[in-house]
Amino acid sequence: MIKKVNVKTIQKYKDNKEKFSVLTAYDYSTAKYLDEAGIDIILIGDSLAMVALGYETTHSVGVEEMSIFTKAVSKGVQRAMVVTDMPFLSYHTDIPSAVKNCGEMIKFGANAVKIEGFSDYILDVISRLTETGIPVMGHLGFTPQFLNTLGGYKIQGKTKEAAEEILKQAKSLEQAGVFSIVLEMVPQNSARYITENLTVPTISCGAGKYCDAQVLVSDDVFGKFSDFKPKFARKYGDMKSLILDCAKRFNEDVKSGKFPSDDEIF
Repeated sequence: MIKKVNVKTIQKYKDNKEKFSVLTAYDYSTAKYLDEAGIDIILIGDSLAMVALGYETTHSVGVEEMSIFTKAVSKGVQRAMVVTDMPFLSYHTDIPSAVKNCGEMIKFGANAVKIEGFSDYILDVISRLTETGIPVMGHLGFTPQFLNTLGGYKIQGKTKEAAEEILKQAKSLEQAGVFSIVLEMVPQNSARYITENLTVPTISCGAGKYCDAQVLVSDDVFGKFSDFKPKFARKYGDMKSLILDCAKRFNEDVKSGKFPSDDEIF
């Protein structure tokens, strides 16, 4: 019997000072392979807006699209915790619609949801979700859904005062009930300070090595997405070249008559 990763597992990692891993997935087969590889949390990130759907920002993806990807990913996972990134405007309008939209993702197979930002309203949403039985992952620092108000892709928490403010926000999220918090594009020393002063685990997205976990977009890790590469993303493979090579060879074999062979026909 495979033991499923859950909120208690994640907290135990933090308490025992054990690192854990997070990668994104958007389809059944990728999720299955990440699960087999031992990845602890599989995030259906709204980054799929760019890497899977070709949009310019995460703003363009909606609840219906996230639902489809959540269904696909959850079917491929047995051990890892599945977390769905709630898209722009899916939890911002009012608490009842936020609970409904997040609840739908749980129905479709997610074990938790991730929501961005900090405000009194967001704290109320988190409290209501956790009361409803929906685990919530927070997200502070650079928050892509607030790209326009932040004025672009800017590092957050660069000064002592700014780091203190993020810590204050993180403690409020913690009190509201989140089981973990993503820190994105935060200087390493600031992220370390925040991590050491929180009870719940932190997940680094370009926030250095002292967080409790690391998250990357799988298409960056595999070398599949090539439109741009964040500084903090490490490329472990070259799927772009592999896909190009396979497609070119197939194209050549079709046009030359080498495919199909006698062994590949009925």
